[in-house]
Amino acid sequence: MSMKPKTAKKPAEIIRKEFLRGSATDENTMKNSLIFFGSLLIVFFMSFVVSATTSGNDIIRLIVSIAIIALTMVVFFNKGSVHGAEAVARGEILWQKQEKGQTFSESERKICFHPLKAFLIGLIGTIPLFLVAVVFSLNTSIQTTTAGALPSWMQAYLRRDDVSGPLVSYIQSAGMGLVDILRIIVRLTVMPFISLVGTSDHYGVYLIEKLSPLILLLPACAYGTGYLTGPSVREKVHTAISENDRRRERREKKERRIRAGIAAKPKEPEKLN
Repeated sequence: MSMKPKTAKKPAEIIRKEFLRGSATDENTMKNSLIFFGSLLIVFFMSFVVSATTSGNDIIRLIVSIAIIALTMVVFFNKGSVHGAEAVARGEILWQKQEKGQTFSESERKICFHPLKAFLIGLIGTIPLFLVAVVFSLNTSIQTTTAGALPSWMQAYLRRDDVSGPLVSYIQSAGMGLVDILRIIVRLTVMPFISLVGTSDHYGVYLIEKLSPLILLLPACAYGTGYLTGPSVREKVHTAISENDRRRERREKKERRIRAGIAAKPKEPEKLN
């Protein structure tokens, strides 16, 4: 008995709609940059808290650090993707208006999709922290352990002028300078990367501090890259809508045929005398 081969399902036709392109900056650029900056602060603070609470076990610390970094990139990528899809949707509406001869304002056109829009928003939103990281990276140095506490049996030598000078450094703590303040800010923002290498690795921490300006630009790059997927997201939306419409039409056509009694019926075999 021969089996009839199943026909391959025809792939859905990709539906693309023309859209009007905007400009790299618009009236919402500064507002979106402030929102991006606020999102950075929230993500960095939460990352710092989670990283600080998982600094005990090395394996857990590595897993959590990698997860935080990956999740941060995914969050900003998705935010950029949503923004890009919305910008393309506005461009599609304006394209239809342009085809119909309808008018629209220049500000409406500017907020439409532009490949550099999200990168600029992310860059402007990161500039305050980026500048801090640049200044710090140019002045940081490898941190070493302190001299330690002065033993109690040497306290009497502090009263002797001939030997008290070298011992003073043990009881005088160095004041907090500008570099120390910048180090606190930068380490708060790149804590998952520092946790990844481990605070005991002084050279690794120093390398992270030197690369902190580039590390701080990663969320902006993820946001801009996600924004670039806006046209493909809209294509998927239009394709899904078109496919659903075709399925509904086929279903309604079949229902009409059944109601009209046109559905095919099997023939009864003829009786032979």
